[in-house]
Amino acid sequence: MPLTVAVVQAGAVLFDSDACLGKAEGLIRDAAARGARLVVFPEAFIGGYPKGEDFGARVGSRTAEGRQLFRRYFEGAVDVPGPATARLGEAARSHAVWLVIGVIERGGGTLYCTALFFAPDGSLAGKHRKLMPTAMERLIWGFGDGSTLPVIETGFGRIGAVICWENYMPLLRAAMYQQGIQLYCAPTVDDRETWPVTMRHIALEGRCFVLSACQHTELIRGGSLIVGPLGKVLAGPCYGGECILTADLDMGEIAEGKFDLDVAGHYARPDVFRLSVTGLTA
Repeated sequence: MPLTVAVVQAGAVLFDSDACLGKAEGLIRDAAARGARLVVFPEAFIGGYPKGEDFGARVGSRTAEGRQLFRRYFEGAVDVPGPATARLGEAARSHAVWLVIGVIERGGGTLYCTALFFAPDGSLAGKHRKLMPTAMERLIWGFGDGSTLPVIETGFGRIGAVICWENYMPLLRAAMYQQGIQLYCAPTVDDRETWPVTMRHIALEGRCFVLSACQHTELIRGGSLIVGPLGKVLAGPCYGGECILTADLDMGEIAEGKFDLDVAGHYARPDVFRLSVTGLTA
């Protein structure tokens, strides 16, 4: 029986997590109404992605206005667990879906760009903190570590998430392949024409389904897509506005793909190459 999955292309409401949560709840409902059992949202959907902001920072100096802007951003972030995760869990439970969604997580005095996983019973099944914020993102987000690199068994396949430019880190991809990822979720805000090419490469390399959800705002044009394990585009890329893309997946196609390429198995050459991930637990 095919597995119906959905990627949500929509824009966050910057500095307003309550509005983002309300929007997410409606989109989860709409995706579930289309039969989706797995719903994937973009990077930083709850909390927002402040594209174009510099937070008043220069080498050797910061401005009072920039500090105030960061305060607004910090106050719009979410605690994990907390009231926001309770609402997201309830939405997953109400619609009986697995949910992967990007949030800005508040951990102590630091913010993290995080992907959260919710099971259909509403429980928080795991989280992944972005390991390597890109360029100016390093000013506002902390670095994740190897303790939050989960690949989770859902009953219909093994899911994990790699956020935006983490997908250009070969060893991180290898860590996901090594854990047997089958439904590779790629929340992002990268709307360049090169992004779908990257997603097709990863699907072909990992012999997995790739589900990439991108925000769509005034400054981010989207480009969400779903790709099969031989690199075939199954839905998208969409650049025309907010949308929900769905595809019916035949999970058996993964075995067909691994027939001639399994980079964590018969194509791995462990006698030559070995991967060690600090902090990763089975």
